[in-house]
Amino acid sequence: MGKRIATVLTDMFEDVEYTNPAKAFQDAGHEVITIEKEKGKQVTGKNNDATVTIDYGIDDVNPSDFDALFIPGGFSPDMLRADERFVTFAKHFMDKKKPVFAICHGPQLLITAKTLEGRKATGFKSIQVDMEYAGAHVVDEEVVVCQNQLVTSREPDDIPAFNREALNVLK
Repeated sequence: MGKRIATVLTDMFEDVEYTNPAKAFQDAGHEVITIEKEKGKQVTGKNNDATVTIDYGIDDVNPSDFDALFIPGGFSPDMLRADERFVTFAKHFMDKKKPVFAICHGPQLLITAKTLEGRKATGFKSIQVDMEYAGAHVVDEEVVVCQNQLVTSREPDDIPAFNREALNVLK
C-alpha cells in the first residue's frame, strides 16, 4: 500500500532535489502531493528545469491526512518558513514521529519549527551551523537517518543515498 507524501514546495526549489526523489517515490507506488500557498499555482525550480503545478493550498490540507513529509532544497524552504502555516505543518510530522525527508536546505523549515533538538541530521554546508544552534547533532555524511523517521542529506550528489534511505523508512 503506497503512502501519501506531503511535499512542501514553492518557487526557486532545487529542481533535481524535487524531481528525482518524487519520481523514486512514485515508482515505488507512493503518492507525492505538492502543497504551496495556493492550489493550481505553477512553481518553477531555480534552474528552470522543472515546473510543478501545485496540488493543494496549505489551508486546504490537514497534516493528519499524510503519511510522510518531503522538503526539497533550494531557496524554497527558506521562503516557506516565513509562513507560520508551513512551520506548523512541518512540526506536526516531527512531533508525531512520521517520516520526514529533508534535503540540502530543507532542514531550514525544521529549524524554524524548533524540531531538531537532540536529532542527528545533516544539511547543506551553509546551514549546518544553524542546525547546530537549533540543537541538532550535525554530521557531514551523504545521508543521515535518525530514529527511523528523519532522513536528511546535504546536496544533489547525495540524492541516490537519500532516496534509498527514504524508501526504506517508508516500508
